[in-house]
This record gives sequence, structure tokens and C-alpha cells, in this order.
Amino acid sequence: MNLNGLLIGSENPQRLVEYYTKLFGKPNWDEGGYVGWQIGSGSVTIAAHDQVKGKNATPGRLIWNIETTADVKGQFEKFKTAGATVVKEPYQMGEAPGQDVAIATFADPDNNYFQLMSPMEMPTEADRSLTGTGARQP
Repeated sequence: MNLNGLLIGSENPQRLVEYYTKLFGKPNWDEGGYVGWQIGSGSVTIAAHDQVKGKNATPGRLIWNIETTADVKGQFEKFKTAGATVVKEPYQMGEAPGQDVAIATFADPDNNYFQLMSPMEMPTEADRSLTGTGARQP
């Protein structure tokens, strides 16, 4: 399987489209009420949804991540300058080799959280069978 997209439903999709356009540039598509951006091999799409009302009351429940091969702090500053709402400035998560990940967290106008992240090594099947934990060992 391959997770390749995220749909964000909103009571006010135009407000989200304007916000994300400031961060990601002109959308890659805008058709039939669906507006979206290709980000790497995945996509994020904004659309109206009749079951969504107001702002997200629990924004930490689902947080989507954008891996950046560039410096997280540098990309953070670009997003911040473009008008991104900062939830948490860049910080380091983890210390083990391959797990020293930089993360910065933002919120959109509907209070949905998303993060910039530096690349993180994912454990292979061989790593999982050796450790029994799924964690990559040095």
C-alpha cells in the first residue's frame, strides 16, 4: 500500500486555499470544488465538507507531516514569513543515530496541525526482526 494523499474538509474551504497558497504556491489542481497541491509523492486537497463545522477542537488528534530535505529552520522561516501560524518553533526530537529529527508545528485557519520534519530513518523489516521492537539499532 501507499498513502498518497490527504483531504482536508472545511466549512470555509476558500479560507484554507488562500492560506495554503501562501505557503505552497499556486495549486496543482482546482476542479469541482477540490483544490490541491502535489507535495513530493503525496498530495493535500482542500474541499467543502458538510460534516465539518467551525474550527478543529482537537488539532493534535491528526497531524500531517511534510518532510523537507532542506533545513527545517530555513523552511520554517519561509512559512512564517508567508503568514503561517506557528504552534511550535523548530525543535529536536530523539538522540539516537538516525533519529535526530527536527520538527516545527503550524496550524491552519481551521486549527488543523501540520509539521515540517527533517528526514527520519524508518526501520526495515530486518531491523524489526533483530530487535523485536521496530526501532532501528545503531
